[in-house]
Amino acid sequence: MADKCHLCLLGLIFLSSLLTGSSGVNETSVFISSGEDVRLPCNNALSDCKSTTWNYERFRDSAAVELFAGGRKKTDTERHERLSLESDCSLNINNVTKRDGGLYFCRQYVNNEQQGTDARVFLHVLHVSSSSSQTEVSAGRTVTFSCQFYSYAGVSCDDWIHSERIELFWVNQGGLKLTKSDSRYRISAPGQCIISLKTTILNEVDNREWRCNVTQRNQLRTSTTYTGKSSVSSSNSETTSRHTPTAADIQVIEIIVKFAVFAVFAAPTVILLQIICDRRAENKAKLPTTKKY
Repeated sequence: MADKCHLCLLGLIFLSSLLTGSSGVNETSVFISSGEDVRLPCNNALSDCKSTTWNYERFRDSAAVELFAGGRKKTDTERHERLSLESDCSLNINNVTKRDGGLYFCRQYVNNEQQGTDARVFLHVLHVSSSSSQTEVSAGRTVTFSCQFYSYAGVSCDDWIHSERIELFWVNQGGLKLTKSDSRYRISAPGQCIISLKTTILNEVDNREWRCNVTQRNQLRTSTTYTGKSSVSSSNSETTSRHTPTAADIQVIEIIVKFAVFAVFAAPTVILLQIICDRRAENKAKLPTTKKY
């Protein structure tokens, strides 16, 4: 009886592993802000990268884009200049954009046969934009900021946000969470993966930075900041630049200084020569005149 129970328990464990997909699953989630550099791990890499292939998929039904094959980069892709492989076959992406969000999978091939399962990496990108094309802020101006979360479009964003307990929210320069109850800010969420902040600039010094955070199960994953330039500081910099002497101005100044120095030292010499000439003329005039017979 005990043996039968033991066999039943082993069967349930095996069946559970099949249903949950825990055997052979190799998934990683990476959170990053746009504009930063990111490293995507290849957890199934072999001894070298000659067998490594990296593919990218943005939508569930879209065709996968091959980024690396046999450890060599594909140069016909849009982002090839921003991609590179590390010695452990992990994928580096420089200056991440919102279009980089999606599913990346690392595969190993030996003699044209796939080895093992894919190492899948979900890249989630946080991006902040402004309703204004300019970064300059000024008192009395109303600005709307949009914080959006870009990820793999294989499932509903709302469903994924709920299942993974993802939250997007705005904080001020002091790190305090902004809420709808604060009359200075109008916060709206048209969808679970986007949150907007509308505010009127009251003080140019205290309102130059707004940060959007994303958390997963109450743990901060990444944040991105929108920094505006104060019109006060920019006007001061313009004033400074207008009064900064150029190279031509410096040459003119040097010539004037040299001429002034020359004039200072040359003037006494000229006066002295004039005095000598005058005295010679006086002495010559006093000499007796020789008469010729």
